[in-house]
Amino acid sequence: MVAAPDVQAFDAAPGSAPPLLELTGLGKRFGRLQVLDDVSLTLEAGEVHCLLGENGAGKSTLCNLIFGVHAPDAGGMRLAGAAYRPTRPADALAHGIAMVHQHFSLVPDVSVVDNLLLGQSRGVLKRAECAARVRELGDRYGMPLDPYARVGDLSVGERQRVEIVKCLMREPRLLVLDEPTAVLLPEEIRALLQVCEKVAAEGCGVVLVTHKLAEIRQVARRATVLRAGRIVARSEAPAEEMEMLVRAMIQRDLADPSEVIPVSPERLAVTVGEAVPSPALMVDGLSVRDAQGVTRLDNFTVMVAPGEIVGVAGVEGNGQVELAGVLSGLMGSTEGRFFVDGVELTGKSAKAVTAAGAGIVPEDRHASGCVTAMSVAENMLLNRLGDYQRWGLLDRTALRRDALDLMQTYDVRAAGPDVAFSGLSGGNQQKAVLARELTTKGLRFLMAAQPTRGLDVGAVEAVYGHIVGACARGVGVLLISSEFDELLKVADRIVVLYRGRIMGQCDAHLSQRERIGAWMAGHSQ
Repeated sequence: MVAAPDVQAFDAAPGSAPPLLELTGLGKRFGRLQVLDDVSLTLEAGEVHCLLGENGAGKSTLCNLIFGVHAPDAGGMRLAGAAYRPTRPADALAHGIAMVHQHFSLVPDVSVVDNLLLGQSRGVLKRAECAARVRELGDRYGMPLDPYARVGDLSVGERQRVEIVKCLMREPRLLVLDEPTAVLLPEEIRALLQVCEKVAAEGCGVVLVTHKLAEIRQVARRATVLRAGRIVARSEAPAEEMEMLVRAMIQRDLADPSEVIPVSPERLAVTVGEAVPSPALMVDGLSVRDAQGVTRLDNFTVMVAPGEIVGVAGVEGNGQVELAGVLSGLMGSTEGRFFVDGVELTGKSAKAVTAAGAGIVPEDRHASGCVTAMSVAENMLLNRLGDYQRWGLLDRTALRRDALDLMQTYDVRAAGPDVAFSGLSGGNQQKAVLARELTTKGLRFLMAAQPTRGLDVGAVEAVYGHIVGACARGVGVLLISSEFDELLKVADRIVVLYRGRIMGQCDAHLSQRERIGAWMAGHSQ
């Protein structure tokens, strides 16, 4: 393990072929914020190189320099020994570099095939030929897709598969993956890691940005750690040096997850003569049918007590999106009702849901969790901007002050509260949304859908610390997550969705792992 901010890039052996990619002294600044500073590394053909770092460390910016989205302010790049100066993504593609971005770049209103053909075909579109290629790649890499499905109807995980297949169709010599597993389920993650191993075995170089330590252990030949835009550590044996990599990344040891003890509802048990508190959430028979009449959520019934965390597990696409949509006021239900702290909110607007004391962390923060063109301060206080209005004008001084306090409390890293929300890394955007929802006025219930998606290990620990803290104050939490192990560690109970129905529910305990896994696969026990 090498841990020093000024270490140089790995050198190729004398007389050997030049590295596939060589970065020397790269620097990038956005306004006053130095995002990357003197970054040097090499990538060999046929290796998987993992890039680690906390949210906002500069990982995505580095990937975007390689892919031509941004140009470096300092330093240079070489590709297979030749100078490489992309000015746009088309240049990178022409050089055999493909990238899966952290955020999707798909057109939702057209089919998978039409998305894949965009920018790649001229004249008559060969849809049948493209569809056959999609099926072939899906079978080969364990990522099946319906080529004629409308992208807007796909789950988040399926959309990620489209992005990956789009890259694989180009048969790249360098594949850049910016947190591709953040939206995937365990079996999908295994399939993607197998993709990485297969393409590397065929001579393709792979840059993999990930926060998941198990993925690094499985596929990384080498790893590089970024912190505050600088390289602080490198490893040529990542699987053997995970603890040191984590320390380099977050500047401390990661707490034992077993120390994060969920707040049990027994703590809030009432004695004879006390008033029984209203459930934080009561859902009675919610059902949702889509425009084609297909039942997506079927008679979902659950109760969440004050101070209880109920986890919702299941393979993605089994009704979680519809459940979150109804509870957030963004989607109507076909049947059933739901109540927050005894107040019925069935069919009410998102504004009414918030006013009733419900905090909502949506799965897709860009679509429904923020306004990217607005500032960080405006987004973090979006649900109470009215508190800062004076005679029709916004008191921006108070807004900035309170937003800065929230940024410090929830470790949202940005140049300041006035910068555009779109300028934050994905992880910092997620933390900002969580901060806003956890500080909702009169918070009684929190629904968090995939709240740790895209977060580094330190941030995941912090997020659950904040959620458990809210739970200790009597907030009931419905936690929808594809991170099975996280649910087992944090939740009090777990309900499992399969094809929109509850297959079963049990205490969140390691002894229930096989039982829950069987329910997720559709097997009743």
